[in-house]
Amino acid sequence: MAKTKHPPAHAGTEAGSVRSQHVQALKRMTPARLKGMRCGIEKESLRAQPGGALALTPHPAALGSALTHPSITTDFSESQVELVTGVHGTVDAALDELTQIHQFTYRAMKAVGDEMLWVSSMPCGLPTDETIPVARFGSSNVGRAKSVYRLGLSHRYGRRMQTISGIHYNWSFPGVTNDDYFGLIRNFRRQAFLLLYLFGASPAVCSSFVAGRQHELQRLSESTMYMRYGTSLRMSRLGYQSDAQASLAVSYNSLDGYAASLHDALTRGYPAYEKVGIRNPGGDYNQLGTTLLQIENEFYGTIRPKRVIFPGERPLHALRERGVEYIEVRLMDLDPFEPVGITTQTMRFLDVFLLHCLLSDSPPDTPQEIASLARNQHRTAARGREPGLLLDRAGQEIKLTDWGLEILAQCSPIAEALDAAHSTSDYTAALEAARAGLEQPDTLPSARVLAVMAKDFDNSFVQFARAQSRKAQAAVLALPFSEAQQARFQALAQQSVVEQKTIENADSMPFEIYREKYLSAERLGQPRAQPVHA
Repeated sequence: MAKTKHPPAHAGTEAGSVRSQHVQALKRMTPARLKGMRCGIEKESLRAQPGGALALTPHPAALGSALTHPSITTDFSESQVELVTGVHGTVDAALDELTQIHQFTYRAMKAVGDEMLWVSSMPCGLPTDETIPVARFGSSNVGRAKSVYRLGLSHRYGRRMQTISGIHYNWSFPGVTNDDYFGLIRNFRRQAFLLLYLFGASPAVCSSFVAGRQHELQRLSESTMYMRYGTSLRMSRLGYQSDAQASLAVSYNSLDGYAASLHDALTRGYPAYEKVGIRNPGGDYNQLGTTLLQIENEFYGTIRPKRVIFPGERPLHALRERGVEYIEVRLMDLDPFEPVGITTQTMRFLDVFLLHCLLSDSPPDTPQEIASLARNQHRTAARGREPGLLLDRAGQEIKLTDWGLEILAQCSPIAEALDAAHSTSDYTAALEAARAGLEQPDTLPSARVLAVMAKDFDNSFVQFARAQSRKAQAAVLALPFSEAQQARFQALAQQSVVEQKTIENADSMPFEIYREKYLSAERLGQPRAQPVHA
């Protein structure tokens, strides 16, 4: 597993050396353990009107309660659907469930109107910032807290930024300790540029997104801004960025260090947010609190350590008490060329890449390295396909494509081992597809988006994404969906409404007391003396 006592693999170690380490580690793994890998998907999508503008209607009632439904909820906006699978032993099973959730969602939406799910990570045509609706979760204390948290996000970062959507990939591997997971996370952050390059699919955006903002985009057409060699505007300086969070020096060297960093951000007042205040003069809530982070989920990152929480439990408390259960990959764009936003081939590549990050030696991070990784991320997001683009690897410049090819060579034994365990050749095929992307950048999703926009849509991002959204909707609705499947999802939706009402009827505590108790530092837990094994 990832260790800290060997020379850093990212600082010039030959690809063959890392590859041989992987071969030896894989020899010690049984096929059963390799097949013990688990995955799940969370996918965000805006609801859009036929013309490509943001839908301003409430979350469709037929989809059930956004508070309690296990598979269908909302993210920041009432207009932003989030679809969530369970945990699965194969990527095929995970994608099958995601597809079925889409089938039900599209049918429910079609029954009440002509809205569609927007297939791009960058948003559709947006109204003025204050008109973008914040998600609502009912009158219970937990529901109100969710909405107030989102109001806080809108005060802190603006609502437009929160309408950016993506796919999160949840992943676990059996027999992995907290230290192993944090070693994986450090290596992931070092090499995440490769995922942005290969799977970034947001090189352009509607001009309404940047209206009145400073930016480095170029004008492509009257309604569209872009970066010529961009891969993922979502992960660039234009996307999820925060001056306040830039002051956080979060280390991923251990669970205790990570938890201490978050604890500080969750309990330290931030002057700009103190100026906003918890309530406005009329008594309505502006935000949950005035600390640098309201709650744990506000912390932005390309990858997070996670643990399933008990009802009412703080995520940091769960991590401290019971350790890391899985990791959440958060940098994947929606693929606008795929009906449900991702393919099994992409998921298999993620499996190989994450196992590579887990098995590779992983030296401690430093503040200098963390700053370098941020520069690599922004450079790849804004200019990833630029010929000869250089990144910083341990203080040395290296071509993005050369570094990427090294990583793929190191991953080869892992793909072969997973192929053998699953009696397939699909993992090696996923690796070969990635190699083709490094050698032929015109085949990458980000390049294809710009090419199709130019060829068929007069360089209009909204026209392109609108057409792809309609195509995705038609493709999903054309798939077989039995009456039994429809009935099962309808029952889930109805049950979620009952559960929301039960929660609301059981509430007796005034919301202000609930808020104060939930945000108290005591609820965040304390560091454990001994390392916790997942």
